Amino acid sequence: MLRLNEVKLPLNHAENALKEAILARLDIPAEELKGFTVFKRSYDARKKAHISLIYSVDLEAADEEDILRRRKHDVHLMRSPDMDYKFVASGVNRDGSQPRPVVIGMGPCGLFAALILAQMGLKPIILERGKTVRERTKDTFGFWRKRILNPESNVQFGEGGAGTFSDGKLYSQIKDPKHYGRKVLTEFVKAGAPEEILYVSKPHIGTFRLVKMVEAMREEIQALGGEIRFEQRVADFEIEERDGQRQLRGLLLASGERIATEHVVLAIGHSARDTFEKLYERGVYVEAKPFSIGFRVEHPQSLIDTCRFGPNAGHPILGAADYKLVHHASNGRAVYSFCMCPGGTVVAAASEPGRVVTNGMSQYSRAERNANSAIVVSISPEQDYPGHPLAGIAFQRALEEKAFVLGGSNYDAPGQLMGDFVAGRPSTRFGAVIPSFKPAVHLTDLAAILPDYATLALREAFPAFDKQIKGYFKEDAVLTGLETRTSSPIRIKRRDDDLQSLNTRGLFPAGEGAGYAGGILSAGVDGIKVAEAVALSMAAARP
Repeated sequence: MLRLNEVKLPLNHAENALKEAILARLDIPAEELKGFTVFKRSYDARKKAHISLIYSVDLEAADEEDILRRRKHDVHLMRSPDMDYKFVASGVNRDGSQPRPVVIGMGPCGLFAALILAQMGLKPIILERGKTVRERTKDTFGFWRKRILNPESNVQFGEGGAGTFSDGKLYSQIKDPKHYGRKVLTEFVKAGAPEEILYVSKPHIGTFRLVKMVEAMREEIQALGGEIRFEQRVADFEIEERDGQRQLRGLLLASGERIATEHVVLAIGHSARDTFEKLYERGVYVEAKPFSIGFRVEHPQSLIDTCRFGPNAGHPILGAADYKLVHHASNGRAVYSFCMCPGGTVVAAASEPGRVVTNGMSQYSRAERNANSAIVVSISPEQDYPGHPLAGIAFQRALEEKAFVLGGSNYDAPGQLMGDFVAGRPSTRFGAVIPSFKPAVHLTDLAAILPDYATLALREAFPAFDKQIKGYFKEDAVLTGLETRTSSPIRIKRRDDDLQSLNTRGLFPAGEGAGYAGGILSAGVDGIKVAEAVALSMAAARP
């Protein structure tokens, strides 16, 4: 099989145009092309009036060696790589001679770690502090409607993780030479995702579809012998120190139960602050890492569509337009868009009482009236929260508490119009853009929340972004605060060779909470990598 990349066609091309383009590129008659499938489809919208679709296709031809020989100078023609997933081990613990591996957390990383371990026959135990995905959905929507927060069942905690209440983006810029990302997408399709996620350039799913998919994956893990325990919070880690070596021996649950294990995948997400504190208390190596803070910004989706696609705005293949923005402010701070949600909503994402946090969410249709994105400022431990590995957590909490008070101390979010924020005046009424955040947005002056350096950088960035997207600096665009959970404020470092904690054997830090992923796809990929490391470690220790 061959792969042919960079096949360009007009946006509204005829149905048989792709086949004709393949034949022309390969210079073969139709009867020699046995078949083809689309591997990837993207678009080039630099010329808004003449948007092109760009295809990569996998094809079978009568004489592929002859084609490769004749077209040897075509850098976009090659043999199709083998992207099928290969398990690194199987039957490692069939006799039950070793304690079962444990996965803590059932977000995208933990879900895939558990799935791969189960598919290898290792029958993992999965501990999730939150509820099943449908129960947590009820709790989360209840918080948005009634302002009643359940600290263990919300946007951050519960089956599916924070990615469940997001845009469901399934693309990443990580290096993936072993094609783990393909395994993630394939498993999602098997669980009910639309097949288009295998070939569109920026696949997404949306919250409602993710709920059903997570349930299907849970059922497969259980059918393969995995044991899933909900509402089970890990309270402590049993670590034995002997001859200068630290070895994990077990977990203590908040219920009082002890689980003996020597292989734990730590996939706790970026908001399990109490677990971070316990790990540090137990001497696990933890270090502070950079993250970002800022606001959610809402514009009319129609404005973004027109700016990005011109007369082709609304085309069904293009869908709702997204954007990616970066500005380097004069005070040295980087300001950038993060987790852009076309046709979505801004959601309340608090996980601790008395604090306000925002996030963005979309459904598969991306049909809501507003586009939203976090616009955030980079911060670092060296400059902004020095002195302690967990100082970033305290930094986040302080800002979230300010946002809670500024919003009215009732889980309403503080907000401001973009023009007023840049001009340094409080907002008193909304314009044409109506915010989507629930319970509600309380207009105020957002400069009261952020450090001065962040406020100055954002005030400079918003007008600068107008040069990249005409109309972006919109006086009545709505800023909603506060976005603090862009990534984990810590990194639980692991060794490169076996992915175990730098100083505690048996502990496998994974995913976004450990500082090794950012988003659904990269978290799933990291879960696969760590599951393989656990299986290899168990195989090496097999009696």
